[in-house]
Amino acid sequence: MNSSGFYDFDQIPFGNNDIELAENPEPRCACLLLLDNSGSMSGSKIDELNKGLQIFKEELMADNLASKRVEVAIVSFGPVEVIQDFCGAERFIPPTLQARGATPMGEAILLGLDLLENRKAKYKENGLAFFRPWVFLITDGGPTDDWRSASEKVRTGETKKSFAFFSVGVGDANMEILKKISLRQPLHLQGVKFREMFVWLSNSMRSVSNSVPNTEVTLIDPTSGPHGWASV
Repeated sequence: MNSSGFYDFDQIPFGNNDIELAENPEPRCACLLLLDNSGSMSGSKIDELNKGLQIFKEELMADNLASKRVEVAIVSFGPVEVIQDFCGAERFIPPTLQARGATPMGEAILLGLDLLENRKAKYKENGLAFFRPWVFLITDGGPTDDWRSASEKVRTGETKKSFAFFSVGVGDANMEILKKISLRQPLHLQGVKFREMFVWLSNSMRSVSNSVPNTEVTLIDPTSGPHGWASV
């Protein structure tokens, strides 16, 4: 964010991603990860989150079509940073996040949604069809900044079906705030089951990417079964 309060997207390189769009005509399934790496995530939580990101990559690459269609971007908060701009699963390199700082969740959501809108514009410029994007927020706390404008943008986007916004609380996360940010019921991670959560997320992305754009896909309930990882 610059001194005028706007994000400098011209400072974020898009060159290689533009080439990828031109060379691959497959419809795109964008997945934006908003990841809390504040100081309270230190220890087993950040370790398991990093392992989960590795599994996410492996699972996506195990499906030939998903590897061509799913695009991943990561915005972390603690502080807010674009860790990974949108790229195909093949080029996605899972980061090793470090736990530090506060929890500027509102700023991260706004930056991430702007990044997503920019990517959707790129799809349209290149004549590519795309599925309804997913936004996946993971936090173990509550926002330390103003989250109300972010909540308004999330709810407006969901109503317009611009994206699907999911929120996951870890440990002592402020679930009441998450309920105010997201239209969808927030999920609470069971312990540190990040592995199971990312397997579910990758399977969901694979199901969506193997479908036809603008069609509904039935997802596995994350709160039940032997591989359940969440509670409500």
